[in-house]
Amino acid sequence: MEETIIILDFGSQYTQLIARRVRELNVYCEIHPFNKVPELGVHVKGVILSGSPYSVMDDDAPNPDLSAIKSKYPLLGVCYGAQFMAKDNGGKLMRSKIREYGRANLSFINNNSELLKGMTLNSQVWMSHGDTILDVPKDFEIITSTADVDIAGYKVKDESTYGIQFHPEVYHTVEGKKLLHNFVIDICACSGSWTPDSFIETKIAELKAKLGDEKVVLGLSGGVDSSVAAVLLHRAIGENLYCIFVDNGLLRKYEFESVLKQYKGMGLNVKGVDAKDRFLDKLSGVVEPEKKRKIIGNTFIDVFDEEAHKIQDVKWLAQGTIYPDVIESISVNGPSATIKSHHNVGGLPDFMKLKIVEPLNTLFKDEVRRIGTALKMPVDILKRHPFPGPGLGIRILGDVTREKVRILQDVDYLYINGLKEYGLYDDVWQAGAIFLPVQSVGVMGDERTYENVVALRAVGSVDGMTADWSHLPYEFLAKISSEIINKVKGVNRVVYDISSKPPATIEWE
Repeated sequence: MEETIIILDFGSQYTQLIARRVRELNVYCEIHPFNKVPELGVHVKGVILSGSPYSVMDDDAPNPDLSAIKSKYPLLGVCYGAQFMAKDNGGKLMRSKIREYGRANLSFINNNSELLKGMTLNSQVWMSHGDTILDVPKDFEIITSTADVDIAGYKVKDESTYGIQFHPEVYHTVEGKKLLHNFVIDICACSGSWTPDSFIETKIAELKAKLGDEKVVLGLSGGVDSSVAAVLLHRAIGENLYCIFVDNGLLRKYEFESVLKQYKGMGLNVKGVDAKDRFLDKLSGVVEPEKKRKIIGNTFIDVFDEEAHKIQDVKWLAQGTIYPDVIESISVNGPSATIKSHHNVGGLPDFMKLKIVEPLNTLFKDEVRRIGTALKMPVDILKRHPFPGPGLGIRILGDVTREKVRILQDVDYLYINGLKEYGLYDDVWQAGAIFLPVQSVGVMGDERTYENVVALRAVGSVDGMTADWSHLPYEFLAKISSEIINKVKGVNRVVYDISSKPPATIEWE
């Protein structure tokens, strides 16, 4: 098994960022809820405790049993993790009079500390906690302080156990990567050998052993995740992989034909299925967003099941599930509240009777792209923006009609091609157009119009968990707006969405 760092999640908004930073060191890591600690073996090299929205003084605060970890594995507590270990071992804490949040500077660093090796005095760090450690247990030693926080970091004597009151994983902690390198590479003695090439070699061997000569069916979407999953599986099992690409009538303009052609050029065994009318008929008159998602998802399963049954002796269903999908489907207190249903998380109906294989379910989106690059896949597939599983069905607010789909496809086509022509496409993580259930007055020539409004959306992100709106040039927005209004019949107003996630989501439904 890969050498692994385990991250125990106490509900912090930064937990995934810790994982990303560890993986940037070419070390594999996994996130687990604090109350579902996995079995630890020799492949586990160390454990990190995340922050939390809880106070350690709360009656219902997370209270893990660390007896199988502390002193047996290198251990780093970040904020809540540090506070919990201090309190659990007899230290004194109090609720901070003012929440300690924002930039601070290290006014004291123990130069002998292996965790802080190479860090500089007055280095900027990022605080975000509501409890203060007043006094540490007698076998703890203070290793760093700030002007306002005496115990900004500690080490347990004769153990590789550390606690810090700041977040090394965030950008604002300038030398955070150095601290994590010290912990993961030096203290935990990880080799840093988890690279795209090593992942591919290991995963292909694993897939060969798991699948043998059995047939696998995969639903392709044209996106990065399913495409990389398909190529990995093809490398492992060759012609035993059967790919199905369903046109649900909610794809981008010309997408069905162009993606099919591209897949054929990659040597994949792909069947295209035109099911446009079936989907659009079922969506007729449906307004509620989650109901639309369910109809699209269930209809896809029906179509996919029918096509899969045409292939004899299929045993496995492959999915392009990635790690954020998996993480969002669990939480420290059980299943997360459903913001939106994921189209590829939650299993299959009993009637399909297929076993599931998910080659990418330990990877983040940017890691999937790096794997695709190592597999020498086409750049335009790897750089393709994420596109929602329900397609334009959730970018049309309100009921879905063929005319609205036609309008939105035309708008989206002009917008996405415009981003490419202006050299902006690769600077944006995801972009799309939204058909609003609003009409507005306009003037075209000498005539008054009363037509539809569309919104343009573009965001920057790393993995979609958080996102900021993209500051596209005014000149570009002006040109695209004019082009859409002049060329797309039925639209007389274009607006631009400047909401970030959170509090908004990337999609509108």
